[in-house]
Amino acid sequence: MSVTDLFAIGASGTRAYRAAMGAVSENIANASTEGYNRRSLLLMESPSSATTSQFYRPGINFGGVEIASVARANNPYLDLAARLADSSFQNADARAQWMSDVQNALDDGSLGVGQRLTAMFSAVERLAANPTDTTLRQNVLFAFEQINYAFQLGFEGLSNIQAGIASTAANGVVALNDAVGQLATANEGLRRAVPGSPNAAQLLDQRDLALANIARQIDATVTFGDHGVANVTYNGADVVAGIVPSTFAVSANANGTLAFTLDGAAVPVPQNGALAGLARSAAVTADRKVALDALASQYVADVNAWHQGGRTAAGNPGQPMLSIGADAATLALLISDPADIAGASADGRVNGNLLAISNIRGTSGIENGWSSIIAAQANLLNATKAEQAATSARNQQAQNARADVSGVDLDREAADLLRLQQAYQGSARIIQVARETLDSLFAAL
Repeated sequence: MSVTDLFAIGASGTRAYRAAMGAVSENIANASTEGYNRRSLLLMESPSSATTSQFYRPGINFGGVEIASVARANNPYLDLAARLADSSFQNADARAQWMSDVQNALDDGSLGVGQRLTAMFSAVERLAANPTDTTLRQNVLFAFEQINYAFQLGFEGLSNIQAGIASTAANGVVALNDAVGQLATANEGLRRAVPGSPNAAQLLDQRDLALANIARQIDATVTFGDHGVANVTYNGADVVAGIVPSTFAVSANANGTLAFTLDGAAVPVPQNGALAGLARSAAVTADRKVALDALASQYVADVNAWHQGGRTAAGNPGQPMLSIGADAATLALLISDPADIAGASADGRVNGNLLAISNIRGTSGIENGWSSIIAAQANLLNATKAEQAATSARNQQAQNARADVSGVDLDREAADLLRLQQAYQGSARIIQVARETLDSLFAAL
């Protein structure tokens, strides 16, 4: 080995370890960057070289070290587990949020339908004790108005929730389409990038981040091809085929449920991801509106049947007290004059019909109907919150497991930096020794 070979070996070492320290610095700088995977350099023995020195016989000598490739720390299994866990959490989290809003809209408090119904029955009972009291008659009419208003507030609240779900779903589809486009762009770059290059590592980061963002929204199927290109399908249809992206769209049906299309063709509602949670929330909200409308119709029918069975103080048959149109928002009180309340029964008892209102409070009455709606929603909300907590824990575990492999540990990077600095200094020392040796040889001539 000649002195000039020592120069080459030392120079190759300084170049390699300088690049390795650059990779560590990049890791530290991107420790908090979403989707970044830790980098390291793989070094290999430099190809053997033939000496051309006139002082040595031609032969094969060690040529130092060179960079083989950029190693990107990742585990495909952990990446998949993290995507699936996050998708499940996003689904449960979206449902927990909107189901809580639905329960608040139904309002089982003092201003809700249930307590307003109870207040109305109490007002009628007080009037039965003094059926000629005009103030008590006005209180009864006011109680019916309050029930109508509570139904209307509930209906309006559920309608607002449906509008909010549709708006959130539209934003989610925009985010999904952005991720699909980013994946197609990353695929195009990967097809051209040199495997193991810094550019390829960056493109793989972009690919995995796009896949994670897609999984947050829908339950898609991912397959990998040459050069790490990712292909995505949904319900058998291509979402990303190589470098060709497709486009999702969402719309609200007449009843508030969500409908999805892919490149204009209808596709099933997602079963996982945030959009699945929104779709399920929209369906539940639509069901609650149907139940509320049905209860409002029963309320009108029961109250009118009761009132029309009585007589006013003037002896006139009771008239319909309430009306309803297409939904609970159209509830209206038809009687404004307290004297038109049919408190008397057909047999002449002045408070007979007021006492008969208890007949519409049985197990199939509107109060129990309201309690059933509230109980169903409360049970669903509790189950959803429990699922949210469980999926959150699983998601955190999956993300931590992935981060243990792919993430940046600043302590580890600091230790690597010290090690590489020492290796760099050792390579520099080789150059120094070669120079000193050469100087000594020249001085001896």
